[in-house]
Amino acid sequence: MPDSETSLGKGLHPPPGSPLAPLGLPVFRMLWLTWLAANICMWMNDVAAAWMMTSLTTSPIWVALVQTASTLPVFLLGLPSGALADILDRKRFFLITQFWVAAVAVLLCVTILSDVMTPMLLLALTFANGIGLALRWPVFAAIVPELVPRHQLPAALALNGISMNASRIVGPLLAGALIATLGSAYVFLLNAALSLVAAWVISRWHRVPTHQPLGREKLLGAMRVGLQFVGQSSHLKGVLVRISLFFFHSTALLALLPLVARGLQGGGAGTFTLLLASMGAGAIVAALFLPRLRQRWSRDGLVARGTTLQAVAMAVVAFSPDALVAVPAMFAAGMAWITTANSLSVSAQLGLPDWVRARGMSMYQMAIMGASAAGAAIWGQVATLSTVQTSLLIASATGAISMLLVNRLMSDTSVEEDLTPSSQFKVPVADAPPTTGHVIATIEFQIDPARADDFRALMQKSRRSRLSHGALSWELLRDISDPGRFTEQIIDESWTDHLRRFERVTAADAALRDRKLAFHIGDSPPVVRRRVVESTIRNTGQ
Repeated sequence: MPDSETSLGKGLHPPPGSPLAPLGLPVFRMLWLTWLAANICMWMNDVAAAWMMTSLTTSPIWVALVQTASTLPVFLLGLPSGALADILDRKRFFLITQFWVAAVAVLLCVTILSDVMTPMLLLALTFANGIGLALRWPVFAAIVPELVPRHQLPAALALNGISMNASRIVGPLLAGALIATLGSAYVFLLNAALSLVAAWVISRWHRVPTHQPLGREKLLGAMRVGLQFVGQSSHLKGVLVRISLFFFHSTALLALLPLVARGLQGGGAGTFTLLLASMGAGAIVAALFLPRLRQRWSRDGLVARGTTLQAVAMAVVAFSPDALVAVPAMFAAGMAWITTANSLSVSAQLGLPDWVRARGMSMYQMAIMGASAAGAAIWGQVATLSTVQTSLLIASATGAISMLLVNRLMSDTSVEEDLTPSSQFKVPVADAPPTTGHVIATIEFQIDPARADDFRALMQKSRRSRLSHGALSWELLRDISDPGRFTEQIIDESWTDHLRRFERVTAADAALRDRKLAFHIGDSPPVVRRRVVESTIRNTGQ
């Protein structure tokens, strides 16, 4: 635990098994409150922007595009921001994002008070605010596992869900009150003030920077390695497919909710706020029961039940005559949302080692926001061509069916790997480390030819491991004259990148190495050679 924890006081100490246990850790509690304030700002901005758009135009597609403008930046910038959060100081990066959000909020306030706001300008500024969200989310997601023990990670992520949904209540209520009394401009002014307060709190966190003996990774290289890690993990790919499907369909409810609220009997800004608050309340209540739910059902079981409940709630909201029917349905939708999102978020976090955590979680968030942006635009267009009720009904039906199909076709049966860092691999030393050129490492195995098929199957796991750690390519070579001699060949971009792979070794990698060595029948250990690629092109001066 960081040294700063002791400087912040002993704080509260909920029972170890309590859903609130992570709040007993002072640093986590401080940053959780900061995250709560940041989420309140996000919801205030979204509510004020969505409601303002309804005053600028009555077209469903324009109203739905507010949701797209808010979420699309996270999809576009998620991977670069995740890479930056992995290679830069996370505290400073977090601070910068808060200042960005505050600056955009001030610009929104000035634009409204100057009476120059248009639908297109509102979308542009909402997009700019989304850039701040895109930069902020991966770094916070990567920080959480630093602050809590692994067994408390599900509870910590559930608390983050509570933060999100408490802000779903507080943010809209504050925004609604300010819109009704002072106007939308003052919503953005308060947003700026809260963002600056959150930045001040973050500045008090005395985080010890992670030592990087090999220096920082280059941005493009870090992005490539992040993509490779997720691409080699069937577990993470399954999580991304499920979360994309869920948010693509469920975002129809949030994107069209301003129009639903206006269509209810006596509906207005207060009704819109009440519906959002009801959804947040449902999520908070469900989060408190998540530990029991996880003990009863598997991840896929929770996801299937959450998706089905979300679909039913969305259909009920679509045909609700008044708030008395819509409010309980929104409460149920909030319960479904937190159950599904938390189950998949925990699953993603447990599949990521710390060195690539921000990049992996940025891709998780990209899947959410990309699906949300596309879903908002598509369901808004369906509503424009038909009706809001028809759009919501189609989204609910296709959402439930598609998730059931994915759970059947992409069942996650993989065993959870031990991602604890390991120092069992001996780091190579070179008398004259090469400064340029790709590094080619080869490992020669002598095995029983009768076991060749089993060896090849195991080496596919080695391939995934090497590539997920950042290797440029991997090949398994067989000696034509000796059917029992195999050579594993790994190519790294540079000598530094070759050494980085040794920093990323986990207990699961060490166990995999032992399984490979069990096939080796030579009198001496497998021969390891390292070579550097040198260019044969010479400058002739011509």
